[in-house]
Amino acid sequence: MRKKNNCPECKTCMPDWLAAFGDLMSLLLCFFVLLLSMSSMDAKKVSEAIGSLSGAMSVLEGGIKTEISKRRIQESTPIESADETSDQVNRISAALKEMKEMSEMDSKGSGGGPSVSLEEAQDGFVIELPASLLFKQGSAVIQNEDSLLFLKRIALIIGELPNETTVSVCGHTDDQGPGAKSPYKDNWELSSARAISVLQELLLDGVDPKRISASGYGEFSPKATNATERGREQNRRVELRFYGAKASDKSNVQQSVLDKAAAK
Repeated sequence: MRKKNNCPECKTCMPDWLAAFGDLMSLLLCFFVLLLSMSSMDAKKVSEAIGSLSGAMSVLEGGIKTEISKRRIQESTPIESADETSDQVNRISAALKEMKEMSEMDSKGSGGGPSVSLEEAQDGFVIELPASLLFKQGSAVIQNEDSLLFLKRIALIIGELPNETTVSVCGHTDDQGPGAKSPYKDNWELSSARAISVLQELLLDGVDPKRISASGYGEFSPKATNATERGREQNRRVELRFYGAKASDKSNVQQSVLDKAAAK
């Protein structure tokens, strides 16, 4: 007759699996408590969500569901649109880069010749064109094909800038005079003629005449000293000044164009 196997005696302590399961639940609870402590919540939203959930589960008396307040104004996050002039700034930067490369080639790779530059001004920004890239000595006729192409690109960009943005073409010279072979008797005439020559080229390229003007300053608004040849070369220039016609437009033009161009 077989003997019945006696059942093994159960341990009086907690089973190993249950202890591991309890530790896991404790860790999960700590994890969610940490997430809750690091998050920022709207108390009104939380109370409404809890009420709606409790009502859906018929926890409330009578099984009435709590609805989110219809009077609450949901504020939408405004979509930030890109500035209208961002593409124009990139195009101006590209045009300036090509013009600089052209000026370096004209100076036979010396790197010391004048080049086009973009600078900040009090009322907008300025594109500075060295006179040697546009004209021959004592002349106001634009004969450089690369310069004509550059002005054409600038004219296209001006047409796409806000209508409030206007352009002033300013001619400058050194203190040496136009020269005996020049048709102009003094620097006033030479600087004004060069500014008008650039203006007329921009008009031919489609710039609205109401948005552009020209003026000559002669040698009386120098950028550098006239005591050296390099300084005189910097003073012989034509500036394209971009600015807003109104005070509010001034800040818009400066922020949307100058700051981004500087970031490039």
